[in-house]
Formats: sequence, C-alpha cells, structure tokens
Amino acid sequence: MMVWTGMLLAEAGGLFDLDATLPLMAIQFLVFVAILNAVFYKPLLRVVDEREEYVRSNQAQAKELQTKAGELTRQYDQELALARREAQKTLNTAQEQAKQSAQAQIRVAQQAAQTQLSQAQTDLLAQQAQALAQLEPQVQSLGEAILAKLLV
Repeated sequence: MMVWTGMLLAEAGGLFDLDATLPLMAIQFLVFVAILNAVFYKPLLRVVDEREEYVRSNQAQAKELQTKAGELTRQYDQELALARREAQKTLNTAQEQAKQSAQAQIRVAQQAAQTQLSQAQTDLLAQQAQALAQLEPQVQSLGEAILAKLLV
C-alpha cells in the first residue's frame, strides 16, 4: 500500500500536487469571498436589515393603531351607552309629562262634566218645580171637579 501512495505523490500531474497552485487558489478564493462580501453580501444584508426594521416599525405602528382603535371603540361604546341612557331618561320624562298632562285634562273634563251635570240637575229641579207649580192649579181644579161630580 505504501508503494501505491508513493507513486501517487511522485508522479507529476497526479491527484494531489502540492506545488504553488494550492496557496494561489486559496488566496484567490479568499479574495473572491472578500469581493463578494463587499459587493454583494453587505448591501444585501443592509437591505434585509432595512426591510426587517421597516417590518418592525410597521408592526409597532399597527399595534399602536390597534390600541388606539380599541380605546376609541371603548370610548364610543361608553358615549353610546350614555346617549341611550339620556334618550331613555328623556323618553321617560316625556311619558311622565304626557301622563300628567292627560290626567290634568281628564280632571278638567271631569270637573266640566260634573259642573254640567250639576247644572242639568239644577235645571231639572227648577223645571220640576215649575211644572209642579203649573200643575197645582190644574190639580186643584180637577180635584174640585171630581169632588163636585162625586157629590152630585
């Protein structure tokens, strides 16, 4: 086996030639990596970092806007509830006032009806007294006529 390895190293143009090309290739590789790093990777990483920062700032703004929207929603809900309570209060007040007004009108109408009823009773009593006063002489004369016929 050793003979075989020795033959590979001894022959020129073999698989592993250890001459000046290996360090030269390594230097070329490192120069190529440095050029790629300076020309391609750094700008690309800068763009990626800027994009990442842009996404972070947009996320922060979105969270802030979402928080503000939640606060505004809560505030509007409170204002809406307050407005509904005020509207209900106004409605209840208006209903109460309408009820009181209706009761007052009913009382006035009842008093007017009572006054008219009293007036009608007074008029009826006056008419009854007048009718009795008119009928009394007739009743007297009829009574006398009946009495005279019975006595005859």
